Amino acid sequence: MHLTFLGTCAGTPSLQRNVTAIALTLRNARSGGTWLFDCGEGTQHQFMRSPLKPGKLEKIFITHLHGDHIFGLPGLLTSRSMGGITEPLTVYGPVGIRAFIETSLTLSSSFVTFPLEIVEIAAGEVCDDGNVRVTAWPMNHVVECYGYRIEAHDKPGYLDGERLKADGVPRGPWFQQLKRGETVTLPDGRVVDGSAYLGPPTKGKSLAIFGDTAPTPVSDLLADGVDLMVHETTLEAAMAEKANGRGHSTTVQAATAARLAGAKRLIATHFSSRYGFAECEQLLAECRAIFPNTELARDFAEFEV
Repeated sequence: MHLTFLGTCAGTPSLQRNVTAIALTLRNARSGGTWLFDCGEGTQHQFMRSPLKPGKLEKIFITHLHGDHIFGLPGLLTSRSMGGITEPLTVYGPVGIRAFIETSLTLSSSFVTFPLEIVEIAAGEVCDDGNVRVTAWPMNHVVECYGYRIEAHDKPGYLDGERLKADGVPRGPWFQQLKRGETVTLPDGRVVDGSAYLGPPTKGKSLAIFGDTAPTPVSDLLADGVDLMVHETTLEAAMAEKANGRGHSTTVQAATAARLAGAKRLIATHFSSRYGFAECEQLLAECRAIFPNTELARDFAEFEV
C-alpha cells in the first residue's frame, strides 16, 4: 500500500495546501489500482500534478458530506469521462452522497460515460475484493462521518519445495494449488495437502484513515494495532475547546489516540489553513511529545504502509 496526500488543509485551501484528498495505491493488488479517500475542491488538479492517473482510479471513499471533502467530485468524475476513460468507478459515502452527485450532474447538464456505482454506507463492512477489506467506523463529528479501516488479507506462507521434493512430489501445474494451501490429486493417484507444506502466513498490512472527529472511544477499535494511522490534527493543543466544539481534534488528542490504539505510525493531516509550513512544525512537535513516531503530511507527500 502506498499513500499520496493530495490535500492536507481543513475547511478552506491555502496558498501552500489544498483541501482533503488522500490516494491509496494498491501496488500488490491484481489491478494495481488507486482508491481515493475524500475529494475536496481542486482534487483533479492535484491529480494532474502527481504521477497518479484517473484511469487507475477504482473506488472513492467519502468520510462525510462537508464541502471540503466532496466539492471536487463533480469535476473529477466528468473530467474522467471526458478523458475517454471507460473503466468502472464506485463511490462510497454516507447517506446523501448519491443525491449530491446526481444533483450536481443533473443541474450542470453533465454526465459520465463510464459505469458509475454509488453506494451509501453505514457502519460495518463496506467492501472486500478478496485482496483488501474495508470497514467503516462512526466518528464524533457534527454531521454523519466515518473513518475507514483498510486491511490487506494475510498472504499464504511460502511453499516448501525442498520438502515436496524429498517426499517425491514432482513439479507441475499443481504447485499453484499447493501454494494456495489446497489439496490436489497427483497423476499417480497420491493426494497431497498443500497446507502441510506451507510456512507461516504473512500478515497483511493495515491502515486506518480517520474522518473529521473529536476524540472518540471508537478510535481504539478503528486503529487497533494498525501499521499506519492517518488522523486529522486541525488545531494546536491550546485550542482544544474550539476544536472539539466543531467536531475536530488537536495535535495532542490525535497523538493520544494513536498511542492508546497501539498504532505503529501516525500521519497527522487536515490542518487549519491558519498554519503555514513553519507553524506546522509546532504541530508536529506537539504530536511527537505524545507519540514519537509521528510524521506530518504535506501535499504530494508519499508514504509506504
